[in-house]
Amino acid sequence: MTQRYVLAIDQGTTSTRCILFDQRAQLAGVAQREHQQFYPRPGWVEQDATEIWRNVDRIVPQALRNAGVGVDQIVALGITNQRETTVIWDRRTGIPVGHAIVWQDVRTEDLVAEFEKHPDAPRVRQLSGLPIATYFVAPRLRWMLDTTPGLRERAERGEVLFGTMETWLIWNLTGGIDGGEHVTDVTNASRTLLMNLATLDWDTELLEFFGIPAGMLPRIQASTAPHGITSRVAPGIRIAAALGDQHAALFGQTCFARGETKCTYGTGAFLMMNTGGELVQSTHGLLTTIGYQIDRDPVYALEGPIVVTGSLVQWIRDNIGLVASAPEIETLARTVEDNGGCRIVPAFSGLYAPHWRSDARGLVVGLTSYITKGHLARAVLEATAWQTRDVVEAMNADSGLAAATLRVDGGMTSNNLLMQMVADALGIAVMRPYVPETVSLGAAYAAGLAVGYWPDLQGLRNNWRPAGRWAPRMAAARRETEYNDWKRAVQLSFGWARPSGDAPADR
Repeated sequence: MTQRYVLAIDQGTTSTRCILFDQRAQLAGVAQREHQQFYPRPGWVEQDATEIWRNVDRIVPQALRNAGVGVDQIVALGITNQRETTVIWDRRTGIPVGHAIVWQDVRTEDLVAEFEKHPDAPRVRQLSGLPIATYFVAPRLRWMLDTTPGLRERAERGEVLFGTMETWLIWNLTGGIDGGEHVTDVTNASRTLLMNLATLDWDTELLEFFGIPAGMLPRIQASTAPHGITSRVAPGIRIAAALGDQHAALFGQTCFARGETKCTYGTGAFLMMNTGGELVQSTHGLLTTIGYQIDRDPVYALEGPIVVTGSLVQWIRDNIGLVASAPEIETLARTVEDNGGCRIVPAFSGLYAPHWRSDARGLVVGLTSYITKGHLARAVLEATAWQTRDVVEAMNADSGLAAATLRVDGGMTSNNLLMQMVADALGIAVMRPYVPETVSLGAAYAAGLAVGYWPDLQGLRNNWRPAGRWAPRMAAARRETEYNDWKRAVQLSFGWARPSGDAPADR
């Protein structure tokens, strides 16, 4: 009998990967290509959507060749993507209107401030589950419509299309200008500030609030709905699922029960707690979102995004030169027993959950002549651990549940010292799965489930196996003292960024 596989495309912030999985969730083939990042101004982050599409065109055939697998052996394709990154392109030519604006970009700070002053601003969170913030799609979509000459008129005439990255890839894979499917899934749509969390459709009130023409928006579908058949790159494959990357990680970690929580550690860190069928409106600085949708019933989630975790290690390596490679941060941190009283708050472009302070900026506090490179390295890692604690505290308070364990994935989980720090900060066990590619695996799981390759959720649970487990070692009293010190440092980071146009005070 011919072996069958599920294909996953994982379109991430820094690279795009294509991975084949077999029925035991083992990797059968993989290919990956990085794409360029553009920083035209401080706080602006852009990418070339055409470059990303070309990378997909290369890596899908490469992954198939690497595995020795033919297209006829692929039962389904699942796509997962960096969320909130915004693309607008011409319907007739397929050419993007400028660069894609990345989820990390904060150019819309002034626009967000204007929206927040509107008397109807509280309705946005009530309907969408999200605060008005630079993180989400609607402000940057409005910014593009306002600042690109003629773009709003073209959008109102139906000449341009909007999408997040999965929409852009699906449209191209299914034909592009020759009848490509213009669709998104509920998880990605839930990150736009434009979808009603209760109805799972674009909301007229939200569209009017942000001034977005409805005709440029894709059709919203369930995560496991048919998203079309590929006609390019590898023709004839069913695109059976699409999920935003953090939702795919929740699925790949098999967090199918209420209260089950995962954190993906990469450029940033993203915690997500399954709240089942209950739409929990956060009062502690978290995001209410869709975890995933199979068939008709959505599974809701609470999410806490942390913008800077792995990128802090990259900054220490590339900008400061403290280490020559990312893995060296662990070795350096192990040369000391503690941080020596030093703390680093990496609010490079503000703080996300649970603070949501765009005026915060990064700082180092507690410096004395005693501090060494080792202490700084330890403070770098601890920043990720304590930011995780901030979000888990908020999740427990909002949900009325208590995370019993934290399932972790992403590149930073190879740092064993960091994982121990997270366990110590939380006071609960931290577990890393045997298959580390949980974002890609979640997309594959959803696609395979949609076509019957895997029979049910329990079958997916049976594939999950732990590869590492860290129990807390820190005494409870010390944990709380350290956490209080962290919170003091965070408070000091507030208020550093001035609104644009403000002049420094006279001295």
